[in-house]
Amino acid sequence: MAISDVSAYMHLSTADVEAIADELDAIRQDVEESLGAKDAAYIRRVIHFQRVLDASARLLIVGSRSRSGWWLGTAALAYAKSVENMELGHNVSHGQWDWMNDPEIHSTSWEWDMVGVSAQWRYSHNYRHHIFSNVLGMDEDIGYRLLRVTPDQPWRSPYLLTPLRNLLLAASFEWGIALHGIRSERDRVDTAAAESAEQRRFFAKIARQLGKDYVLLPALSLRRWRRTLSANVTANLLRNVWVYVNIICGHIPDGVETFDPAVLDGETKGEWYLRQMLGTANFKAGPLLAFSGGHLCYQIEHHLFPDLPSNRLPQISVRVQELCKKYDLPYNTGSLPRQYFRTQRTIHKLAVPDGFPTVGRG
Repeated sequence: MAISDVSAYMHLSTADVEAIADELDAIRQDVEESLGAKDAAYIRRVIHFQRVLDASARLLIVGSRSRSGWWLGTAALAYAKSVENMELGHNVSHGQWDWMNDPEIHSTSWEWDMVGVSAQWRYSHNYRHHIFSNVLGMDEDIGYRLLRVTPDQPWRSPYLLTPLRNLLLAASFEWGIALHGIRSERDRVDTAAAESAEQRRFFAKIARQLGKDYVLLPALSLRRWRRTLSANVTANLLRNVWVYVNIICGHIPDGVETFDPAVLDGETKGEWYLRQMLGTANFKAGPLLAFSGGHLCYQIEHHLFPDLPSNRLPQISVRVQELCKKYDLPYNTGSLPRQYFRTQRTIHKLAVPDGFPTVGRG
């Protein structure tokens, strides 16, 4: 059942909740005060690496005459797109690097390499999802309007198509993000003129993105346009699936809680912090895997501090885990295969009507 009172659910006193908030605030302050040249150098290195890898991959795709060369170039392009989407686009758009006051690496100016409009995503994600995380009727990321991920969502017959819906969501995740953004904008704006303007931005971004990937770049490849076109299609597909895996493993595994809207009544900062911890999950990853997924293997820490730079999440994680042990708080984590299995088990179990015999959760 959806949680309506976080403190009562966790059996914490008001003093405990306030103390947890103070300790998490201290973590934030420590990180903010220590941000500096090394962090700025990190994000600039990432941008340089991603752009060089993207260009090198495209040259290899066009210049190689072997099938293995095409596959190597396409894999490198998919990785470059993943880094651009997650370690750069997602994190920059969260404002994680706004403290640098660099207009080229700022949440208000960065436009990512996907069909969705960054500004529209910032409202649906940074506000609707992060402020109202896992609150039923408020956070539209619960199931992405396609999947039933909690028993608190009423069962409907279209959920029987979950296996197909799930595969389509993974393969076309950038389109899901784009549609999510424009739908939230339609809910946000209060005039027909404003809605029309957002729709024009939406379709203009789609036209630019499709034109770049599937018209301009193949055309520049001249007689080898088919190699570039097929590589772009494949790289976008691989990027979409990788982003999907990272996102669902942070939000759907067993143990991730949902909340009744009543939880927002008089919610304190400490209760908000606790809701983020209860409503998210991590997966274990070394430095390379963490970087490859935008450090979203630290989804708990990201939800606690969404605007702190991603390269600091590993060190923040150590302190958050210590806090969880101190107050006997859950810290939902596991290997990537385990967390992925748990998400798929949840999604497919809830696809059938309530009461239908299924394998139990574990």
